[in-house]
Amino acid sequence: MQPIILASTSPYRQALLGKLGLPFTAISPQTDETALPGEPAEQLVERLAKAKAADVASHLDHGWVIGSDQVCAIHGVILGKPGCYEQAVKQLQQLSGHAVTFYTGLCLWDASNQQHISIVEPFTVHFRELDASMIHNYLRQEKPYDCAGSFKSEGMGICLFERFEGRDPNTLIGLPLMALTDMFRAWKLVLPLTDSSAYERATAN
Repeated sequence: MQPIILASTSPYRQALLGKLGLPFTAISPQTDETALPGEPAEQLVERLAKAKAADVASHLDHGWVIGSDQVCAIHGVILGKPGCYEQAVKQLQQLSGHAVTFYTGLCLWDASNQQHISIVEPFTVHFRELDASMIHNYLRQEKPYDCAGSFKSEGMGICLFERFEGRDPNTLIGLPLMALTDMFRAWKLVLPLTDSSAYERATAN
């Protein structure tokens, strides 16, 4: 079994990939994540997912490299990571009572032959009406300043939502595992639930 490399040092993506029970290593890609002028969210995340995977794969002679990128968009406008309390307040005020879509680009790259496949997975979140006290208390307790949209859905951020629309809730955190599993199966990668004996042999070392 070729090694699996996650082109990200995000602890959230690493925790998600760990759910699949496959051994992997994580490497930080050196990628300029600046959006091109007028670039739509869907095109941006797919381009960056490919670029991250390609960058890591360029230093390898074999292995499966996973690249992923995510942006949050409301009314076609991309929201970045807030970075601080004041910006997080502004973002949550903007999201209050509205639907926001997260677009996650995913790329699986074969470093041995430079073949790759990629997709964009959308996931929509409908926010409750948020008052100033709710926003302040949430940010004070969870401090989600490194998260696009200023919330952590795997934590207390779930209390900010009315409902979800999407295939895979893992997409919201940053790595669409259902789509990734589809990619693995399409390229005949061994998965724990498809052939346990082959999986045990492949991961024995």
